[in-house]
Amino acid sequence: MKILFIGDIVGESGRKAVKTLLPKLQKQHALDFVIANGENAAGGNGITPKIATELFSYGVDVITSGDHLWDQKEVMELLSNEKRFLRPLNYPAGTPGQGSFVALNGSLPPVAVLNVQGRTFMQPPLENPFVLARAEVERLRSQTKIIFVDFHAEATSEKIALGRMLAGEVSAVVGTHTHVQTADEQILRGGTAYLTDAGFTGPHDGCLGRDIEPVIKKFLTSMPQRFELAVHRVMLHGAVIEIDNATGKAIKIERVKEQLT
Repeated sequence: MKILFIGDIVGESGRKAVKTLLPKLQKQHALDFVIANGENAAGGNGITPKIATELFSYGVDVITSGDHLWDQKEVMELLSNEKRFLRPLNYPAGTPGQGSFVALNGSLPPVAVLNVQGRTFMQPPLENPFVLARAEVERLRSQTKIIFVDFHAEATSEKIALGRMLAGEVSAVVGTHTHVQTADEQILRGGTAYLTDAGFTGPHDGCLGRDIEPVIKKFLTSMPQRFELAVHRVMLHGAVIEIDNATGKAIKIERVKEQLT
């Protein structure tokens, strides 16, 4: 089985990149399943039901999120009605939505997707992702051996530590949030694919998807600025993971870096 994970989709240009480039990637890699982090898909801030429907129509099977979960009030509708949309698992009990989903995948084994958020340098502070992820993985393994984890976190050390803890228990741990694609893709002991950050899908001629000048001005003056989205050099970042159907172990991980404009 081959799974494509698409790094944080930012704004309309990021969505256009998915629409335009995903068919090419599906053909090139013979993909069986597609996961995307969509927490910045609505103008760089959050996601709406309309945008989630748009991404599903392009071929995305499951959408994960992160610390921008609550930026759009319409997200409550998604959390209540769409099982294929995930919020971080480690929100307190009673929070709407779910942190994991097991997707049927035709004649192939089911795919479990788990979304967790880190605590180091992250807001809001959530429950311990290490404790909750370990328990949830154990539960998911009773349903399928193929488990993909999106760890939405800032600190590289925290991401690596979770990957090492879950090595041999899940098929892949891929980080999101920093919008900078790392070059440390590897297969950890026990057959777990790992990448510290998948990068982001959107305009790269800026500062993490935003216009350059307001970001620099904020650093120069320490005054609040309005960060509009950048426009040029739109790219799709992510990773393709090949997984053994019988064992759920990763065979190969390959970074994806495709340019739209």
